[in-house]
Amino acid sequence: MGWLQLHQLGLSEKNVAIIVEVTLKVGAGRTAIIGPNGAGKSTLLRLMHGLLRPSSGHLDWPQTLTQGMVFQRPVMLRTTALANIEYALKLRGFAAAECHQRALDALARVGLTGIAARQARCLSGGEQQRVALARAWALEPQVLFLDEPTASLDPGSSREVERIIHEIAAGGTRIVMTTHNLGQARRIAEEVIYLEGGRVVEQTPADAFFCQPRTTAARNFIQEETP
Repeated sequence: MGWLQLHQLGLSEKNVAIIVEVTLKVGAGRTAIIGPNGAGKSTLLRLMHGLLRPSSGHLDWPQTLTQGMVFQRPVMLRTTALANIEYALKLRGFAAAECHQRALDALARVGLTGIAARQARCLSGGEQQRVALARAWALEPQVLFLDEPTASLDPGSSREVERIIHEIAAGGTRIVMTTHNLGQARRIAEEVIYLEGGRVVEQTPADAFFCQPRTTAARNFIQEETP
């Protein structure tokens, strides 16, 4: 049984179907949602996280499951990198001293101890994304949603973000991420959900998906996106 179950989930805007009758169970530790541009990947992720309300169907969550989300363009408060993390911890109810220590520890885990006092909005894109990951990691979510976490980053920053994702997952946090990068999906995912036209075309273990996709649509997508 999956820890997250979607039942006939749909989303329409202005009579246009964006997500169409999605029924699936997410049970893997690391799941990648992939598909062509406009397939509905980010929309499905936001539905899973609860940022969007479905037009039809419903989701089943374990009541005690905690979650977080990191976006393609990280949202940074107008304050220091350290204070960005402290603020999130404060909202969760941690005492001030614990907020400070947890924030420092989180920055250390993502290799950014040296930028703690710098203004978060003045950091590079890669550094901001690592601060966003540190902020989410400090809250110790049981599942972390990642929306194209390296889409606008250079190769070096992308590798560092992937390293952090692996470390977060190694600590027991489930990862559900969208990505347009098939190489990244191969490196990170245990399970792949292939989406096209707002519909789930295929859901399968990652190794099987990339070696022997079950559907023509998925096979064509892999061929088109593989250099």
